[in-house]
Amino acid sequence: MRRYRFPMQAGIIVLLLAGSASVQGEDWPDWRGPRRDGTWSAPPIRHPFFPPDQGIVWRKSVGPGYAGISVVGNNLYVMDRIPKAGPEPDGQERLLCLSTLTGKTLWSHTHDAHYGSLDYASGPRASPAVVNGIVYTLGAVGTACALDASTGRVIWQRDFRQQEGAIIPTWGLAATPLLIQQQVILHVGIPKGSIVSLDARTGKENWRSIHEPAGYATPILIKAPFGSQLIVWTPEQVHGIDPDGGQIDWSIPYKVTYGVSIATPIYHEGIVFVSGYWEGSKAIEIGPARNQAKILYEENRWLRGLMAPPLQAAGDTFLLDKKHGLTCFDIRTGKKKWDDDHTMTPAGTNPQASFVWTGRGREVLAFNADGDLIRAEWNEEGCHELDRVHLIEPAPPSQTLWAHPAFAGDSIYVRSDREILRYRLTPEKRDP
Repeated sequence: MRRYRFPMQAGIIVLLLAGSASVQGEDWPDWRGPRRDGTWSAPPIRHPFFPPDQGIVWRKSVGPGYAGISVVGNNLYVMDRIPKAGPEPDGQERLLCLSTLTGKTLWSHTHDAHYGSLDYASGPRASPAVVNGIVYTLGAVGTACALDASTGRVIWQRDFRQQEGAIIPTWGLAATPLLIQQQVILHVGIPKGSIVSLDARTGKENWRSIHEPAGYATPILIKAPFGSQLIVWTPEQVHGIDPDGGQIDWSIPYKVTYGVSIATPIYHEGIVFVSGYWEGSKAIEIGPARNQAKILYEENRWLRGLMAPPLQAAGDTFLLDKKHGLTCFDIRTGKKKWDDDHTMTPAGTNPQASFVWTGRGREVLAFNADGDLIRAEWNEEGCHELDRVHLIEPAPPSQTLWAHPAFAGDSIYVRSDREILRYRLTPEKRDP
């Protein structure tokens, strides 16, 4: 059996890192951070936060988009869109590589991207993934790229809509590429393959799996009792897949309104947890054999998340519920412990916030839809806000701050549809 690397669970990371933060925090190379689970080994953080005029290191104009930010070393990677003049929503998607020290553009790569009738047609959605010196991207209408992270040289490029007939969902493809050893997993919705595996070095197809429409959720790799398993949530079902060949091990029906399977699933102590906006949440218990999985519980009163992936720490799980705001619950039972009544981030049609453990006990950094950075402590008793600073304003065309920030080195990097900026978190300047 092939062996895989797995991210450590958030609760374990928090305990291991507590009291041992380095001068410089970790890189942020991928969706949800270095372990893809919302944990980050942060440096000592200034309290209170710097005022914006003192803490912002640089600002730079960028095009629109919802894609999150990735940072490795002194390089930052972000996708945006360059529209063309005219009545049709045509244009190009672009991957920018910026210097984290100055914000200067080091290189860029563009490809044509006709959005057509795509809703919320601001720009790309998926975060770049930077692995082994290569940056992998997936555009909103099906163009996947692998580029040299230092130079921007194209290693391979695939247009799944033009070449494979991918059916683009209403709001565009949004799942960040997942790297597993020498394969890259893409959630693209080609015929007879909602999920496709490519050779990470050549772009050649290994296998495709799941004959269902594409959703928006990024797949995850879990270490189950029997070994590795890929968890995929489409608009119709939750699946467990063998990552070696794409065989479907099990499927749990979960048909969602408007196809909004968005929030990345999480896995903890044998439980796969998925959360939807209208249909609520499902907890799926993974059995001792590869083909064994069953619903542990379902909850549609206070566990109804949309875009923000839940955050896990030991037995406590934290989810942004559409009606009650930040909600703490027991992942083993679905029992609710408390909610913050939208104190962390404002209520609205599409509430959104990004949050990450810092590695010091239950300390969290959160970036909300108003552009506020919040430092807080979350435990089973409640959310205790420690600090807050406003960093950036929403900007047209989308007027939203849905893009996930990057936490890296001594800073947070955030973007709108108009600009991207670096804001220092540490008490002192630490640049080389």
